Amino acid sequence: MKQRWLISLTLVALLVVGCRKQAGSEAPASASSSVSASQQVETVNNDSLVQVTQQQDTVEVPSAKMGRPITNMVFVPEQYLKGGAERYPVLYLLHGADDNYMAWSNHVDLKQKATQYGMIIVCPDGQDSWYFDSPIDPKMQFETYVSKELIEYMDIHYRTIAKADKRAITGMSMGGHGALWLAWRHPDVFKHCGSMSGGVDITKFPDSWNIDKRLGKYASSRGVWATHSVASLVPMLKAGQNIIIDCGDRDFFFEVNMALHQALEAKGIAHDFTIRAGQHSWKYWEESLEKHLNFFKQALSGMPVKCNTSIVTRDKAARTTEVKKIETKKPEPQKDAPKPEVKKPETQQAPEVAPQPVEKEAA
Repeated sequence: MKQRWLISLTLVALLVVGCRKQAGSEAPASASSSVSASQQVETVNNDSLVQVTQQQDTVEVPSAKMGRPITNMVFVPEQYLKGGAERYPVLYLLHGADDNYMAWSNHVDLKQKATQYGMIIVCPDGQDSWYFDSPIDPKMQFETYVSKELIEYMDIHYRTIAKADKRAITGMSMGGHGALWLAWRHPDVFKHCGSMSGGVDITKFPDSWNIDKRLGKYASSRGVWATHSVASLVPMLKAGQNIIIDCGDRDFFFEVNMALHQALEAKGIAHDFTIRAGQHSWKYWEESLEKHLNFFKQALSGMPVKCNTSIVTRDKAARTTEVKKIETKKPEPQKDAPKPEVKKPETQQAPEVAPQPVEKEAA
């Protein structure tokens, strides 16, 4: 009887061990905690996905860091609406100062762009944060918001490809600064980045766009301003990201963009750089966006991108297009030929030149 009892206990023990081994096929909690958030999102249950019924949507995403929700616009390709398991790369598109999350969609058909380039486009409301975490304002923590909280929300609720090499970020003016700031500080989150007319060195503009409300007065906080400027990140950069930067030759950010380009060249960081005719205006950014989208489409597909440098200002363009006059010999007059009548040149009044409109400076 005692022997049978021992045999029964042995069988029960073997069954328990077998069940534990089968359950042990999943990684233990201690191991899963070492996996990055983007890797964990790859296996997210489809029940958490948003039921998307239209290409454009306005989404409020809670920020634990700031203790408040932030509004964003999300644009998906037409093919996304068909459902299925297909996932898409994501472009985060940032606005400038004195603007909001609707700025880009007010000027560009982002639904069409999302469909054409086969990507999800997200426009967060960055307010006038300059997209860093303010050391003096706990309600302005937009580096954490965009690089972590918003990314996690999108990867959980939309069919994104949750990998750094399938994410791009760019923006104009303040958003250009923000895109480079976020990508260069978080290369594990963004593999591809760009800037259009970016305010890439804020130390040159100490009295503009409420930056002092985020960092303190420049006179007493020079070090803080310097360390929160994109230009200060160049010495720490490493090769590996795909970078595209451009600026207009009549832009008030022209000089800081040229300085950034030269610093990147000296550091040996490959980047596509363009200076072309243009001012700090939506006309310029609408044209720039197309160039950035083409650059990112190739980069997001995994194809190598070519980084070119093109610096053509209006003055330089005028010189290069100047045509030299060809001098020809005048025919000798025939003997005894009547002398041609010489008419006095008529004086013409110079046409009046209409004054050119002056564009409002905005970052």
